[in-house]
Amino acid sequence: MSRYPKPPFDTPLQKHIPGQTSEMTPKPDHGEQTYVGNGRLRGKTAIITGGDSGIGRAVAIAFAREGADVALSFLPEELDDARETAAWVDKAGRKALLLPGDIKERFVCKEIVDKTVAEFGKVDVLVNNAAFQIERESLEDVSEDEWDLTFDTNSGAVFRLSRLVVPHMPEGGSLIHTVSVNADRPKPKLLAYSATKSAILNFSGGLAELLAEQGIRSNTVAPGPIWTPLIPATMGGEHVRNFGADGPMKRPGQPAELAGAYVFLASDEASYVSGANIAVTGGVPVI
Repeated sequence: MSRYPKPPFDTPLQKHIPGQTSEMTPKPDHGEQTYVGNGRLRGKTAIITGGDSGIGRAVAIAFAREGADVALSFLPEELDDARETAAWVDKAGRKALLLPGDIKERFVCKEIVDKTVAEFGKVDVLVNNAAFQIERESLEDVSEDEWDLTFDTNSGAVFRLSRLVVPHMPEGGSLIHTVSVNADRPKPKLLAYSATKSAILNFSGGLAELLAEQGIRSNTVAPGPIWTPLIPATMGGEHVRNFGADGPMKRPGQPAELAGAYVFLASDEASYVSGANIAVTGGVPVI
């Protein structure tokens, strides 16, 4: 679509992961001016990890405009981005609960669920979206600590939060996990990240069968290259400059272009959809 920018991009690289939206050029589109809600999530409550920016912000805006209250989980250093996301939720007339903390820590995962239940009384939707990644040129460059951090943040938190949330989910509850095109097409420079996304895809499929009798669904969304702060914070200059140019659409996707997939999976329209993976990859086939 012509309204979305194509590379090359002239944006500064960022030193801190997962990066700041305010430092990006061009700015990502989260649907601030375009997403129109239709009450598809009226009365629901959702937890969104990585809810401060990128895909998480786009999902939060869409969920709020569809009628849901949202709890936003984010790293403490991302408070400015989280407050901006919360402001958009407020403008939609819904409640936003800010929950800073590092989800690789077990006690933080428990606090996220406990505080959400205390505030809203239940959790209808869990969006496991937060992730860590960083490019490395060789296997030797991937330290054991970095490998563990990547798995604890990406796969470990998905397990812990799902396990903690399910007892508070009513029938019709929805678990939605962000995976990646890299779960199907692993990138050599993203070994740990790609492996975690494959693990989450498998975990979600097992959950779908395990939780079916409880009326709780588990699905995944697999984005392709998406223009978020994580890109200039974790990738090399030339890769960032030409990010998404090698795909069929010759550009990265914008966070706003994923929001509809999450809304569908969270809604009652997807009542018979479980164990599925929705690929939003800009034309790259995912089997």
